[in-house]
Amino acid sequence: MDERSADSSEPLVLGITGASGAFFAVRLMQVLATDSIPVHLAVSPSGAAVIRQELKLDIDPLAPDVQRLLEFIPPWTDDQQASRIRDLVAASDWRKRFVAHAYNDFMTPIASGSFRTRAMVICPCSGSTLSGVARAAASNLIQRAAEVHLKEKRPLVMVPRETPVSTLQLENMHRLSSVGVTMLPAMPGWYHDVQSLDCLINFVVSRILDQLQIRNDLINRWGEPPIKPVQRSAEH
Repeated sequence: MDERSADSSEPLVLGITGASGAFFAVRLMQVLATDSIPVHLAVSPSGAAVIRQELKLDIDPLAPDVQRLLEFIPPWTDDQQASRIRDLVAASDWRKRFVAHAYNDFMTPIASGSFRTRAMVICPCSGSTLSGVARAAASNLIQRAAEVHLKEKRPLVMVPRETPVSTLQLENMHRLSSVGVTMLPAMPGWYHDVQSLDCLINFVVSRILDQLQIRNDLINRWGEPPIKPVQRSAEH
């Protein structure tokens, strides 16, 4: 990552599209809320549909509700961990740093290369988004912002979540990877003392943050002392 990309005053762009895995996007947002990095968010209509299906939240792609996404707690999360997430989000100054954009507004700053950013993440990334970006045929703001990061040679991380993967999708991934895009499929590892579904979500989110050079302690890292596990409440 170049020196400009490492400037914490420059924002990160986050796009949420219509692949399964909305939980990854929400956890990523929650971690970013506790950091100092500004975040520009856009959610595609298909992304909003997946959020509705998986999280039971109604999010308007024309005006995404950042607070509802940040306050979402998966139903399997134990009470102590849920309380910790809520406290961290409540104590952060995310309202000053998160900016939500309509998915079809090409007049926003992130649609222009003259607006300086540190990096972009598309999480989760749908097959149609892969295709649109690989063909430089943007049909919404998320795809346009990704094209901007490509032409400006800024870091772009795409997190596809689909299986099996077709030959055409593999070709799109290869094409994007060959021009510098980090392809980071949502494939959680199992070597970090997995205790819950949260551990698997945190694994993927941690790897995304690593690509952005954002320090985090979401997982037990190979070769490092283990993180003290969260004690479960009596109800669990």
